[in-house]
Amino acid sequence: MAMNLRLPDETAAALQAEAERTGQSQQQIVREALGRRLHVIDHEAMEAQMTDRQRAWSTLAVQPARVPYRKVRPRLQLRKGETSLDLLGRDDRF
Repeated sequence: MAMNLRLPDETAAALQAEAERTGQSQQQIVREALGRRLHVIDHEAMEAQMTDRQRAWSTLAVQPARVPYRKVRPRLQLRKGETSLDLLGRDDRF
């Protein structure tokens, strides 16, 4: 069955980011989510294909994010020629 799906911008961005992170298509992610929600997935076959990370998330050993997906902006801009190692050597660090 083919269908159109309208998602809020935040949800669409999170879906796109998850697809890029996992290498799965957005369709695969949506199909899997619907299958889980509707309890129509063959759980044994699905578990056999799961990675360790997915297994940890599904058993709640790893909790989902507490805040919705958002793009992270760097908070610190290094000066030209400065590296993160320079920051670690500062005297004011404990």
